[in-house]
Amino acid sequence: MTLDPVFLSRLQWAWVIAWHILLPAFTVGLASYIAVLEGFYFFTKRDIWFRISGFWTKIFAVSFGMGVVSGIIMPFQFGTNWSRFTDATADVLSPMMAYEGLMAFFLEASFLGVLLFGRKLVPRWAHFFAAVMVAFGTLLSSFWILATNSWMQTPAGYKIVNGRFEPAHWLAIIFNPSFPYRLAHNVTGFYITTAFVVLGISAYLLRRNKSAEEARVMMRMALDLLIVLVPLQMVFGDMHGLNTLHYQPAKLAAIEGRYDTVKPTPLTLFGIPDDKNATMHDAIEIPDLGSLILTHSWNGVVKGLKSWPRDEWPPVGPPFFAFRIMVGLAFIMLFMAVAGQVLRLRGRLYRSVWFLRLCQITIPIGFIAVIAGWVTTEVGRQPWTVYGLLRTSNSVSPSLTGTDVAISLALYMVVYLIMYPTGIAFMASLIRRGPHDVDLHTDAIEGGQRDLPFGSIDGQGAPIRTGED
Repeated sequence: MTLDPVFLSRLQWAWVIAWHILLPAFTVGLASYIAVLEGFYFFTKRDIWFRISGFWTKIFAVSFGMGVVSGIIMPFQFGTNWSRFTDATADVLSPMMAYEGLMAFFLEASFLGVLLFGRKLVPRWAHFFAAVMVAFGTLLSSFWILATNSWMQTPAGYKIVNGRFEPAHWLAIIFNPSFPYRLAHNVTGFYITTAFVVLGISAYLLRRNKSAEEARVMMRMALDLLIVLVPLQMVFGDMHGLNTLHYQPAKLAAIEGRYDTVKPTPLTLFGIPDDKNATMHDAIEIPDLGSLILTHSWNGVVKGLKSWPRDEWPPVGPPFFAFRIMVGLAFIMLFMAVAGQVLRLRGRLYRSVWFLRLCQITIPIGFIAVIAGWVTTEVGRQPWTVYGLLRTSNSVSPSLTGTDVAISLALYMVVYLIMYPTGIAFMASLIRRGPHDVDLHTDAIEGGQRDLPFGSIDGQGAPIRTGED
């Protein structure tokens, strides 16, 4: 049996990045959430914001540590598995990756120490500032990583000298055609992912009547964010789709399962793609609607894959199904956001058992959508590492063998299957304790009485309710 080093290298990269991307998808939004909580605590001096912030900061610390470990592994593969790609693109991509490390990661890591350990050592304003800097660092990291990836999708601002990409215009490289849409779509998706985690954990606490005042606040904040960001994400997705139609039409053809060019183009809801025979079996289609949605014109044309040479086709199955999973999850997210607001207006939000259970069930919905979006984007880019210019088959290290990659992939799988369950189990233990496990430091309250937490017991043994039902 011959082991293909190209396929195994792609599989190894997919394994590592699929696990790693789960952590930025959570920590980017969580860092901003903690900064908001710290701001409320700084300006209002109310204990509830301290407790919620402390609770999520502990979880953020575990997630950030896991992200560092899984992220450090990824750059090594550029040298071990993808040396020809690295050599060809180093002058363009290396500076952007260096900026991510120097500008973003160092900023996050430096101020994270203050955020985690400086509560009793620095003034309240300094702790708030540290939280803002950590959040800003995560957004900077997203900026540079997505600029790098977007250039590989829609390369611009380069010239080719002796087979290597050389920078010709740095602003064009960084702000390449797909970057603004990709940045907006991804960062919004990260915030939505975090909001669903917050929503689900607040529902978990409410169902157990544990830290219920904090849980109510967290649930309100999550729903307020979701009712804005989920519809906005759909708009960003549509804009990103128009950009893909213009700059990566073959990818869009694969996403839509479109082998033949049809005018006007139907919308394929479902089908079974057959790349070998270049046809879609058992297709369920809505006539003409594809043109309207994909081109914003009833007579718009979406080219079929047969418009390109066969060796330039991406595999249709993964992006076709992954895109439909992502869109389906988006409508579930919209339902959750709207249902939560309706229940809140009716005063039944915190007592609706079915909704609280759904909140817990949908905790991973954002993560699944992020992975589906990543599969859509990256598999749809094939067979290119730099779209239209450098093939994946010409990007692997020349002396690499399938056995080498198989061994390293097996080791990565073992390490990740130990690290991630361990980290998740530790975070679960923090969640079970809830925000009330966070101790107030001695100067947490400057005058006045502490807020009476929901769930405290009065003289008759009944829970004292505060805030809205």
